[in-house]
Amino acid sequence: MFKNFAPAAICGALLVGASMPAAATTYEYRMVVNTVHVTVSCFRGPFSEVIWDRPNPVFIDSLVSAGYTFPEAHAIGERVCRDPSTVDRPDAAVQVMYQIIAENPPGR
Repeated sequence: MFKNFAPAAICGALLVGASMPAAATTYEYRMVVNTVHVTVSCFRGPFSEVIWDRPNPVFIDSLVSAGYTFPEAHAIGERVCRDPSTVDRPDAAVQVMYQIIAENPPGR
């Protein structure tokens, strides 16, 4: 009996999971600092805890275009998007980015 039930249960679980809407959000803000254009864009996971949060590629690319190296841009993106104080507060993420640019300007 279990042999017949297991495939049906797996299919049912997959269908239920596929029909649920994704709770993750993405936000994006553009900022200009002394002619440096940075797009702060983060993927927010479905939880209020910082678990799946990460920078979107447009964020990393804009930091590289602004003058940061790729490793610096990736580290800055992770720092901004994974900051617990910016959860559900995209304006706070932009403020963190302003602070990072002030402390460590691009091309330094």
